[in-house]
Parts: sequence; structure tokens; C-alpha cells
Amino acid sequence: MAAFNVNDILEFAIDREQEAHDFYVDLANEAAQPGMKDLFLKFAREEARHKKKLEGIQKGGRPIPIAGNVMDLKISDYLIDVEPSGDLTFQEALIVAMKREKAAFKLYTDLAILVAEEDLKRVFLALAQEEAKHKLYFELEYDNRILYEN
Repeated sequence: MAAFNVNDILEFAIDREQEAHDFYVDLANEAAQPGMKDLFLKFAREEARHKKKLEGIQKGGRPIPIAGNVMDLKISDYLIDVEPSGDLTFQEALIVAMKREKAAFKLYTDLAILVAEEDLKRVFLALAQEEAKHKLYFELEYDNRILYEN
């Protein structure tokens, strides 16, 4: 198995957080409803916060404490993928966001397995839990606004 450079892994994670930030900003800019716009801007700020934490760790900062495990409603497991586009309904936007956060959770869980350093392992596990919280938020929105109303 190839050795992984910690700085390269951190740089990869920082790039993914920037992509997530940009993704949510794009969704917010395309949102038809003010509530959708505010929701996606909130998550863009969260992703920017993650990026800042990773950059701090890259510069020798302290690792992020790991939160407890987050409940998974598994709603996104049973939904068909939706391609992001400029004319998403609120339901479609929630599906895209849930699936994206699920992928981010898996990414950080997988990165934690790849690193030997315990501090960095904890950073990635903490970020995985942050992404799980985001997914749960979107699942609850979906449950309350889509499933409940139908």
C-alpha cells in the first residue's frame, strides 16, 4: 500500500471543502425561493468554516474534537439521484444536498482510514460527523416539508 503524505491529504480535503462551498453558493444563487437561498448560504458558510479548520491544522493548529455519532434517517438512501441544475425544486435541492453530504461523510471516513497519525485521524472523523449533521439537517427538512406535506 502506498504511503500518503499528510499535507497532500489535507490539501485534497481543503479543495473538497472549497468545492462544497462553491456548490452551495451556486445553489443559493439559483434558488427561486428566499428560504432556499438562505438555507444554501448557511451551508456554504459551514463548508467555508470546515476549510478554515483544515487550513489551520495544516499550519500546525489543534485538531477538531470529535462529536458523538449523528443519527442517520437514511432518507437519501431511498431517493433517486437528481442532477444539480438552475431550475431545481426545493425537493430536488434537498435531495442533491443530502446526497452530497452523504458523499462528504464517506470521504472523511475513508480519509481517516488512510492516515496513521491519530490527531489527523480524529480531524477527519470529526469532519465526517459534521457532514453527517448537515445530512441530518437536510433529511429533517425533507421529512418535515416534503414527506409530511404529502
